[in-house]
Amino acid sequence: MSVLPIIIAPDPMLKKLCVPVDAVNDEIRTLMDDMLETMYAAPGVGLAAPQVSILKRVIVIDTSRREAEPEPMQMANPEIIEASEELATYDEGCLSFPDQYAEVERPARVRARYIDYDNQVQEIEAEGLLSTCIQHEIDHLDGKLFIDRISALKRNMIMRKMKKLKKSKAMA
Repeated sequence: MSVLPIIIAPDPMLKKLCVPVDAVNDEIRTLMDDMLETMYAAPGVGLAAPQVSILKRVIVIDTSRREAEPEPMQMANPEIIEASEELATYDEGCLSFPDQYAEVERPARVRARYIDYDNQVQEIEAEGLLSTCIQHEIDHLDGKLFIDRISALKRNMIMRKMKKLKKSKAMA
């Protein structure tokens, strides 16, 4: 396994649509393993393939507490098949937006279908942080970012900070 470089916004790769995987084979399992290692190293609770420059519909999530036993989830072709009308607001961040957070409103509960690490179709019902993470990471696969779900004023503030961060890193 290896830690992959995470794309930092703004970057056009983060706005691209990802293609479905045909099956979870050894290549996809290696990608999932590398993405998990990358997410844990960052550290984060979720990571989508486009964040590591791969335009495939693959996400990894682990919402377990840092001191608890890891509970990784690896999903290929995840899709929301049911969402509650009830909404919940979470202070979301993103590994592609270091140190930037915003309150985002999403459905409180979702049911998702995906292909697991063993190439089996699974369904999961999620609420709380897990529901938010699943929705956030699926958004990445559709070229949508958490900042696309907040006010233009807040989005512009975050993007100015990101451009400044990228410029300072390029000069370093």
